Amino acid sequence: MSSDGKLYGDAHDGIYNLGPVDWAETQWHNSCSPYDSSIPPIYGNYLAGLELTFNGNGQLCDACIQITTKKGKSLVARVVTTGVTNHKEDIDLSPEAYDALFSGEEPRLMTWQLVSCAESGTLRYQFQTGAHVDWSSFWVRNPRIPISKVEVKSSRHDFRELRRETDGTLNDDSGFGPGEFTIRLTGMNGQVVTDTFPGFSPGELLVGKAQF
Repeated sequence: MSSDGKLYGDAHDGIYNLGPVDWAETQWHNSCSPYDSSIPPIYGNYLAGLELTFNGNGQLCDACIQITTKKGKSLVARVVTTGVTNHKEDIDLSPEAYDALFSGEEPRLMTWQLVSCAESGTLRYQFQTGAHVDWSSFWVRNPRIPISKVEVKSSRHDFRELRRETDGTLNDDSGFGPGEFTIRLTGMNGQVVTDTFPGFSPGELLVGKAQF
């Protein structure tokens, strides 16, 4: 995965490890999951997990990070999980990302930083299977830049910031109510985009028109 190279936030020096982080969750559960089956082909197989300090509240689920090793190899990976590492700046990687970076060096020193993702279509909104008009909960999938705030305007209220859970879901505990609603997202760079939908069904993946 490549990107336009726009970096955000601080750079973090640590060690990269083979998680493994993978879509099949062969060894560890991905904390930002479950993912709709249409998302892995968009994201690819360069996947990463961050320490709880950075993603313990799900705040960086689906963001992209640029990883550069001390040997000079670099790639962009998508954050799909979080967990405990030896040091807070360390990261876990998918086998594909690990193999692309590893040159036999020990320790496996690297620097990671948030970066804009490659262009891959519009935003997606994946609703939880238990979501309904009186308790509305969803993930934002495929954001090009890290998201700092998500708000919703619905038949029940004007724009209101949603509560984020540790799995990255955005929650309206009183629900959107029936009918049309508008999602407003603010990116880490201050950019604001909106998407409007006539309604949603439990477990539905809504494809938006907007993107950062």
